[in-house]
Parts: sequence; structure tokens; C-alpha cells
Amino acid sequence: MPMSRYWSKTVHALTPYVPGEQPKLTNLVKLNTNENPYGPSPLALAAMQAELGDSLRLYPDPTGEKLKKAVADFYHLAADNVFVGNGSDEVLAHAFLGLLKHERPILFPDITYSFYPVYCGLYDIEYRALPLDEAFRLRTADYTAPNGGIIFPNPNAPTGVLLPLAEVERIVAANPDSVVVIDEAYVDFGGEALPTAAGLIGRYPNVLVVQTLSKSRSLAGLRVGFALGHQALIEGLERVKDSFNSYPLDRLALAGAVAAMQDKGHFDATRRQVMRSREALIGQMRDLGFEVLPSAANFIFARHPGRDAAALSKQLRERSIIVRHFAKPRIDQFLRITVGTDEQCAALVAGLKEILA
Repeated sequence: MPMSRYWSKTVHALTPYVPGEQPKLTNLVKLNTNENPYGPSPLALAAMQAELGDSLRLYPDPTGEKLKKAVADFYHLAADNVFVGNGSDEVLAHAFLGLLKHERPILFPDITYSFYPVYCGLYDIEYRALPLDEAFRLRTADYTAPNGGIIFPNPNAPTGVLLPLAEVERIVAANPDSVVVIDEAYVDFGGEALPTAAGLIGRYPNVLVVQTLSKSRSLAGLRVGFALGHQALIEGLERVKDSFNSYPLDRLALAGAVAAMQDKGHFDATRRQVMRSREALIGQMRDLGFEVLPSAANFIFARHPGRDAAALSKQLRERSIIVRHFAKPRIDQFLRITVGTDEQCAALVAGLKEILA
């Protein structure tokens, strides 16, 4: 008999999320998992180094009080408007269970972060996937239908397309009886003025903004995420957290995250460099004949009218350049390409020129 006979019915029914490849090979141009090409804040590294010592025998602060204050100060909110967790994926998981599990189905785009349907399967939540338009934009009017909650990334993933803040507010305002979760993993690359929905929190008690330190603060290896919202939403997330894992963030993570949030100079310098490199890369890709969607993230989404995306991905890999290909309807001819350093982007363009020639 198969050993899977020990699994629960829930496990048998799951289709797990597939993370981006973390290759074991060296000397790769790794542009497949949207990691920041620039290192973390030196202040964050120093804070974590200082935390190494005898205190590691003690549990960390279960409330993450110092980190909550650092996040609240950055967004001009109160500490009780902040929830912190082990990466934004854990924060999202708690939101699905604590705020989005109701009788009616939740709504999210048909092309979006593929963890959303996984969470629905894990927590037995019904959902409706609403089609993006032909330009891969979210249709605001579709999100006025009766629902048990709404979630979408902004900018979207894997497309990189940004929904203007006024459109985000229309969705939030049209659903006063539902929680609207805005997953802003990439929002810090959306322009000089951050297009975050955090400013809506004071006017709308139903909006929850989720962010991560993995992308714009170069701490993907640390696993720190947070949510911003009305105190009642934050309390709901805390109740789930304390019924699952009261200590989601270790001492090193808390120390590094606080320093990273406080180092605005490093944050601004690195995100602006990524945005400059992105715009240059978009121009170079279009010169090669690629269609590139407008991106407000640290990646681009591109397709070539005369070349198969899976074949391009394979040919790039043969040249030690790794990008992400999704074999899914509507987007199977696109490649998602992380914006690396200018040198990495140049290697990508050179590889594509060689392939296309």
C-alpha cells in the first residue's frame, strides 16, 4: 500500500505552490526569483551581528514590538496598526484563515500570485478567479460582485502591472463588508513616490496592506513580512498567529528588520537603482523585438512574437542565464525576468542577441 495512506483528506487534495528554482550551480546570472541584486543595509547586517551571543538562548519577543514601531514610524501609523510575521507568505496565510474564510467565495485575478489558490485549498476557501483584460490589467468593476473577501497583488505578479491607487480605493470603497487584502510585495519599485495603499487605512477599516522585506530591502533570506490595517484586522491576525506559532520571528530577524526599516538612505538608493536598470532593460528588450508589459516591480514580463518562451528559457539556461517561465494559459509565451545589476542585464541582452541571431 502507498505510504500516502497516512495523509489526511486535505493533504491528498492539495496542489502545493512551486517556488522559483534555487540552482546549486555557481557563476549563474540568476534572474528567476526576483531577489534584489544589491545587498542588505549595512546597518541591518551590523544589528544582526550584534545580536549574536548568549541572548540566543532566550526566546525572542513574541510581539515584535520594536519592529512594529519601526514599521509604524515609516508609514506614519500606530504600532497597533502593524502585524509582523515570518515572511509575507505567512502573513498572507494568516489573512486567508483569519479574515477571508467566509461563506461567500473570495475574489482574485486569474493571473496572479499562485499561492492564493493554494491557500484556498489548504483552508477550504471557495474562490472566483476573475480574468484580467487583454492588456493584463485588473478590471475594477468586476470586484463589486458579492464576495467573502478580495485579494490581489499591486503591482500584480507575475505581470508587474500596477493598478492606480484611485482604482484600488474604488475596490475598497465598494466592499465595506469585506476585507480587501492588497499584496504589495513589489510596491516599492513603483516610482519615486511609493504607490502604497497604506494611506487608505485611516479611512477604511476593511483594507489590509501586506508587504515584505524580501525585495526592496534585500532580506529574502531573513523571512520578514508585515501587514498594515485597522486595529480590529490586526487583532484577528494576532489571534491566528498565537494559535499557530507565538514566536514567528527570531532575534536576528527582528534586529535586522528594525535596522533595515530605519535605514531609509539605503532603501531609497537601491530601489532607485533597480528602477533605473529596469527602464533601461525594457528599452533594450523592445529593441530586440520583445513585447514588454509596463512594470512597476523589480522584474519585467516579456514575450517575443517569433520565439517560443519555453525554448528561449532553455537556450538562456544553456548560457548560464536563469529566468522564469510559467506554463500556464494566457502567459505561456511570456518570460518573467528579474532586474539584476546592469552587468547581469547586459549579459541577458547579449545572450538574447546571440539566440535571436
